[in-house]
Amino acid sequence: MPSPTTYALFVLAALALLVIPGPAVLYVVAQSVGGGKRAGLSSVLGLHTGTLVHIAAAAAGISGLVVASATAFSVVKYVGAAYLIVMGLRRLATRERVVEVVPVVDHRRLYRDGIVVNVLNPKTALFFLAFLPQFVDQHGSVPLEVVALGLTFLGLGLVTDSLWAIGAGAAGERLRRSPVFPRVERWASGSIFVGLGVATAVAGAHRSKT
Repeated sequence: MPSPTTYALFVLAALALLVIPGPAVLYVVAQSVGGGKRAGLSSVLGLHTGTLVHIAAAAAGISGLVVASATAFSVVKYVGAAYLIVMGLRRLATRERVVEVVPVVDHRRLYRDGIVVNVLNPKTALFFLAFLPQFVDQHGSVPLEVVALGLTFLGLGLVTDSLWAIGAGAAGERLRRSPVFPRVERWASGSIFVGLGVATAVAGAHRSKT
């Protein structure tokens, strides 16, 4: 296992990355504003269940195979991008309705969507391949250390993303009292999902290992 000093540095570096709003935060905020705190937390749980898949793949070396194959990387990237875009278009096509202070949402669907969105994000696999090895003791059990560090990152992410969900959900409760909120929320959340999908599709071409 990494030394206490190395592990502390990993925690600090992970927190520095997590507090900067990125695609995952935008996704959680969009779900929380429209559906409330519980909707956001369901999305967070889904996203980080997907993170478990990436941790297992990184420990088993599967992520390396995906990243090393331009075809596999592109397939995963474009399928994930398409899923986000479809979610956004579906939201944009939804007719406005009176949004209740405590909206009725399908938490199982939100949880499932979070899993799919994260599992089909190849940049998460790239992250675990590029970031975690910097803190792994190559003389120890590398797969075990990858799992330990990955679970640490997951735990920190659960906390920070949940805070975003709670904050955005609270803001959404106040916004839902406005008669213009349904239309604004529909276009905002739909546009965020479509934008994330497009960004996923066009972001950085695959780079072969050197």
